[in-house]
Amino acid sequence: MTFGFAPPPSGSSAGTGQAGPSASSGHALSRILEPAEWASAGIPLLRNPRDIVTGLHTRHRPVPSTAVVAVLDPEERLRASASFGGRQAVADGWVLRNSLLSHLRRVIPHDLRRRTPVRTAVLMYCREGDTRWTEEDGAWMWGLRDACTLHGLRCGAYITLTGEGWQVLGEGRGGRRPALTSEPAPLGRADTAPRHRTGGAASDLMRRAAAR
Repeated sequence: MTFGFAPPPSGSSAGTGQAGPSASSGHALSRILEPAEWASAGIPLLRNPRDIVTGLHTRHRPVPSTAVVAVLDPEERLRASASFGGRQAVADGWVLRNSLLSHLRRVIPHDLRRRTPVRTAVLMYCREGDTRWTEEDGAWMWGLRDACTLHGLRCGAYITLTGEGWQVLGEGRGGRRPALTSEPAPLGRADTAPRHRTGGAASDLMRRAAAR
């Protein structure tokens, strides 16, 4: 099954056949999710969000404007992850959805043949500023939800990592460590899987972190 990436239709400027700036901005603003919309969407709660954040921070060593998408199994063990630069000139959920979907396709097979998704994708976005919701966060939320639908995954938590610490948006859960400026925790000696700035393979990192 193939999914196209044609952008949704937009308005045209008179006599030019091209979309005007106001039309483009309007479509981008429609592809964001407000915190209340996200909270009411039935996103599954993470049992151990701190362990997941710590594990992803350790494995990917993110810098500002880095997105880390991870796929968890039903026991919240990490099966695949990828990190990549996420800053866009305009926060547009459609563009971010395509980027997320591209990386998911590289690191894990889709589950579109299943009646009900069994794996969950979570997204950690590392940015400067405070932990309050921004339109950029709303665009990432929209992109994550749509990418999960197209890849046969459950849409999981959206987490921000800033200089103030981490925050699971829509849940009110967070902590001061790790923060964007924190030194990554050392990987366990048994974990010899390579780290990737643009992608990660399946691992049992989360299970080891939870056992500590």
